Amino acid sequence: MKGKNHWACFLMILAGIVIGGFIGNLFPNTWVNYGQTFGLTNPVVLDLGILCVTFALTIKVTVASIIGIMIGIMIYRFL
Repeated sequence: MKGKNHWACFLMILAGIVIGGFIGNLFPNTWVNYGQTFGLTNPVVLDLGILCVTFALTIKVTVASIIGIMIGIMIYRFL
């Protein structure tokens, strides 16, 4: 990977995650959408009177997103 841009690899992996998630949503009751969700299910609210900030993060890892990551890495290697 000498001489290749690591940001391009990151963007290809991110695109694989997004496309895999989209494919997983197209087939909601199949093995492709099987996975695990983790993170903050209830948002944390910080109310300072003038400013109110809400923190929440949920990550869903599915079979489709893992396949998308692998395809993104393979495409990056061939570029």
